[in-house]
Amino acid sequence: MQKPEAGADGLASRGWIVPDWPAPAGIRAVFTTRAGGVSAPPFDSLNLGDHVRDDPAAVASNRTRLAQALGVRPVFLQQVHGTQVLTLDHATPDASVADACLSTAPDVACTVMVADCLPVLFAHRSGRVVAAAHAGWRGLAGSAEPAAQGVLETTLQALVVAVGRECSASADVSAAQVAADTVVWLGPCIGPEAFEVGGEVRDAFVASSPESAQAFREQPGGKLLANLPMLARQRLTAMGFSQVYGNDGSRPWCTVSNPGSFFSHRRDAGRLGSTGRMAACIWRV
Repeated sequence: MQKPEAGADGLASRGWIVPDWPAPAGIRAVFTTRAGGVSAPPFDSLNLGDHVRDDPAAVASNRTRLAQALGVRPVFLQQVHGTQVLTLDHATPDASVADACLSTAPDVACTVMVADCLPVLFAHRSGRVVAAAHAGWRGLAGSAEPAAQGVLETTLQALVVAVGRECSASADVSAAQVAADTVVWLGPCIGPEAFEVGGEVRDAFVASSPESAQAFREQPGGKLLANLPMLARQRLTAMGFSQVYGNDGSRPWCTVSNPGSFFSHRRDAGRLGSTGRMAACIWRV
């Protein structure tokens, strides 16, 4: 694999988003946009999804371009809106089923693809453990039972195991301490002015977290507008994550509202038949 571009500036020059956060030394992260690929409309141009009716050769070329830009191998998951976390290494095949991934191995990029769902990146202060989660509302809510385990909760559990193994003389590491020592970045997703949902979505969150009701706004006709970044921040705060950066729910972060920069399933799939996928990646160097 060729060496990566000159840090954040090289990635940003492609029109991609480099997180503005206090990540530890040796940790890199990026969120791709529509820019920099070879796919034809409506997948123009850097579609990274191989399941959306795009030309397979174009997708392969786009994925190669991403890997060359990063200087590491991004591992592409088969995401199913669940809560499973997969630990990656150099041998992990693409299309492994999971909605979150973790790595302690250098030169392997934890990668999640999105086109309205919320990408969440994690970096432990040791610089030795990174993770990425794909948080749509189903994965974020988890089960409807009290103390629901959504994808962010299962990612924290995996981080605890990894930090205990990699960074501690004792495996007895608390979840609260790992959360306090981890920085988190929320990427672009469908915004709170565009995410119309039914009452069952609110019920799924409120069943285990009554304060989640604050993230829903009543609309005429019985529909609701949901604030996905707020729901994620509530979950993260409840687990003890205090260093959370990125998406604040404002319009510049909304995938639906910025068609020139972002793919959006909600905006485009019904009109165009499908849409592309962007990627959030985090890795050690």
